[in-house]
Amino acid sequence: MTERIRVAIVGVGAMGEALLSGLLSAGWGPSDITLCVRRQDQADELAHKTGCSVTTDPVAAIAGTDVVVVAVKPRDVSEVLESLAGSVAERQTIISLAAGVTTESYESRLGAVPVVRAMPNTPALVREGVTGIAAGKYAGGDDLDSAREVLGAVGSVRVMDESLLDAVTAVSGTGPAYVFLLAEALTEAAMREGLSRDIAEKFVNQTIRGAGHLLTDTSKSPAELRYEVTSPGGTTAAAVHVLEERGFRAIVEDAVRAAAIRATELGGKV
Repeated sequence: MTERIRVAIVGVGAMGEALLSGLLSAGWGPSDITLCVRRQDQADELAHKTGCSVTTDPVAAIAGTDVVVVAVKPRDVSEVLESLAGSVAERQTIISLAAGVTTESYESRLGAVPVVRAMPNTPALVREGVTGIAAGKYAGGDDLDSAREVLGAVGSVRVMDESLLDAVTAVSGTGPAYVFLLAEALTEAAMREGLSRDIAEKFVNQTIRGAGHLLTDTSKSPAELRYEVTSPGGTTAAAVHVLEERGFRAIVEDAVRAAAIRATELGGKV
């Protein structure tokens, strides 16, 4: 059996916990993973729940590991880097999950260490995530391979230029919220048309799930799939006409732009 990459996860919020769950499901053992959290009560609870070694000391957490995943919020990255300065070995790969925070921000604090910036999304919780990754100045092919292996435990991974990651943040990182908002609106509209909440939620949720499979499991484009369900003069045509007339595409474009700008702003504060 191939030896597993030893992983430290610094910050076990929603995304850190999703990655932890994915790694354990993918075959990593508790002894392969070290966790770092802020509070001792949280550390005790996680240790009992997962069997992993859990500490409140970032330096202790990363000791002896191959990959260090920084999974804290952007505003907390500076504090983590201050704690880790001088303690990261050149052979260790840093994976940053913090939206907007550049690899250069890490390198300026930690020195010539390999940093891989990553942007996952919350479907990682059900191992259906998609993650864009980019190599920093000192990260090579082996570091990208390590990042692919670790992040691949919660979904698909694609290597790209770092300049594109704010756009990825705005589309896939933030994108699940757009879908959930659509689901909320559809459910409420269905209830106004007379469906009970229970039936409305089941039909809306399954419709979104099924449409997602059509997008990922067929070779057809979104436009082709939409044309197939939009009969001339039919119900879908009437609905799409309203969405287009009210500026649906422009609203989505503006929302994505706002998210990308905010990602850049967050990174600039580190």
